[in-house]
Amino acid sequence: MQEVLPIVFVVDDDVSVRESLELLLRNEGWQVELFVSASDFLAYDPPVVPNCLVLDVSLPGLNGLELQRCIGSDRTEMPIIFITGHGDIPMTVQAMKAGAIEFLQKPFSDETMLNAIRGALQRSKHLLSRKNEIRELRSMYGQLTPREREVMALVAAGLPNKQVGSELGISEITVKAHRGSLMRKLNASSVADLVKIATRLRVTTSRTLDARAVVSESHRS
Repeated sequence: MQEVLPIVFVVDDDVSVRESLELLLRNEGWQVELFVSASDFLAYDPPVVPNCLVLDVSLPGLNGLELQRCIGSDRTEMPIIFITGHGDIPMTVQAMKAGAIEFLQKPFSDETMLNAIRGALQRSKHLLSRKNEIRELRSMYGQLTPREREVMALVAAGLPNKQVGSELGISEITVKAHRGSLMRKLNASSVADLVKIATRLRVTTSRTLDARAVVSESHRS
């Protein structure tokens, strides 16, 4: 299959900046989408591919920092590179605290911009990969029975099969059967894998904290 090209979004009301960036970025082989305002960008539904946003701070209507706040929780896989002709330190700090990866003062060199975008796209690719992995894990977790979920939480908390059975009021043999089934469904080859999956999914039950207390107490004795 042909590799999907990353997209660089540019939001700047200066036509000369948009045109120069479009030429520079297309020469690098990236897709480029240009927007005059924050509202135009918000109306666009981006495809799920590695991407980043080159965003001017001063925009008509909604400014760049306000746009950053609008998309902060919805587009976490979209790193932001701010550009400005009159940025100051408080503005830079505000943008960085909100998650921006670069804050470039105009005029900037082509190489400075390209390096920033390369880093942003690599970060986006990593974030999308993690997001897809979590989605797949949640799908597999959804196939577990309620009892298998209980067993998973207690095993991940560190309890041996016998104690899991005691907690749930079932036999050790039944625990082993549930444990084997859930590990197959989750493609987990070891307890260590199961613990990692439980951690990533934040799997817990009301019994999990009690189970951890039991394990902790047994270690002290």
